[in-house]
Amino acid sequence: MRRSAEVIILVGVLALSGCATKKYVQQRVDERGAQLDEKVGKVDQAQQGTQRQLEGDEPKISAADEKASAADSRASDAIGRADAASKKADQVKSDLRNELNSRIANLDDYKQVGEATVLFKFNSAQLTDEGREQLDQIVASQGSLKSYFVAIEGYTDKIGPTDYNLDLSRRRAQVVQSYLVAQKNVPVYRVQIIGLGKDKPVNEQKTRDDRSKNRRVEVTLFSADGARQSQAQTQSPGSSQQ
Repeated sequence: MRRSAEVIILVGVLALSGCATKKYVQQRVDERGAQLDEKVGKVDQAQQGTQRQLEGDEPKISAADEKASAADSRASDAIGRADAASKKADQVKSDLRNELNSRIANLDDYKQVGEATVLFKFNSAQLTDEGREQLDQIVASQGSLKSYFVAIEGYTDKIGPTDYNLDLSRRRAQVVQSYLVAQKNVPVYRVQIIGLGKDKPVNEQKTRDDRSKNRRVEVTLFSADGARQSQAQTQSPGSSQQ
């Protein structure tokens, strides 16, 4: 009997211990579940916050994209204008090169057809009324010419330093060029200028009047029209050949 009682007591203790263990395990499971739910909730809240931030940033991103597109369009337009300007510049260079090559190739055909001497006051590079009249006359003489160019040479008297006189002679030549181009519509590529300072005097400059004649710009008009007309007549079908 005593042995049976001990067995019954042992079974009861184990039964009670098993119930306690199940409760402990269930409690721990519930705690872990609560912790997991809390973490999942936090992650969900963070995700929702990120989503709201993205939604708020979307208009900014769209605006930035529009600005970038507009900037790209303006850049494309600028590149197009630059390309057009470059092509125009290349065309001008080509025209000038062809003109120069043609002029050099037929340089012997150019003959002097007009000249003028423009005088300047002492230490001055300003055109006088008399100087303008001289230029007007030589421009009038080239009105019907097609193949021509104008050579402009600036000079000074012997008074003053060499470097200063050289610069002064260039300024005198430039003011004549500017008048012909701006006021008389002579193409700039048909004008050649040089300043020679006090070189090549026209006299010995012993007197004031002699020196005044050296403060000058010599303008010479050259044309090849005569040679080309003769060549055209020679090559025409009706011309006779000797």
